[in-house]
Amino acid sequence: MAFVLLATGCGIRASDVVEVGDPATVEVAPGSRQGTLLYFISSSSPGTLLPVVRQIGIPVQGASSGMGDLKSSAGKPLVLLFGGPSRAELDAGLTTELPQGHVGLSMTVTRSGVLVRLDIPVTGLSGLAQQQLICTAVHSSVADPGAAVTLSGTDGSVGPTHCTV
Repeated sequence: MAFVLLATGCGIRASDVVEVGDPATVEVAPGSRQGTLLYFISSSSPGTLLPVVRQIGIPVQGASSGMGDLKSSAGKPLVLLFGGPSRAELDAGLTTELPQGHVGLSMTVTRSGVLVRLDIPVTGLSGLAQQQLICTAVHSSVADPGAAVTLSGTDGSVGPTHCTV
């Protein structure tokens, strides 16, 4: 009986759920014309992609100046993505599931979406690796982050699909 009195006597009244709106969101975009948005994997939350603003000109682990066969400057973020996380990004716990090194690529933006052509197999890439490519391509090339992206490689195509981040 004493417990019932203590539990009901605390002065807090029951109420219904109060709706206050949608959760807060933060839009992440490059801070300057010399920055680009890349997507890496969080080691603290496996399976989670995180957007990273990379200042162009920051060297990447194991990258060489001749990396990538870049047919247009629109694909430069993808070349940086294949270079992997920078030393600071690695220290922050970011990783990648993409193969690192020289990858020939081109990126074309059309009204129907983005086409990324790679000289590596794409259908065997993990879902996270595909999303790294898709999210980086769409956020570096078009104003509409909901645009469809198709990855085309030496073994076929993936998509059209959308960035899930």
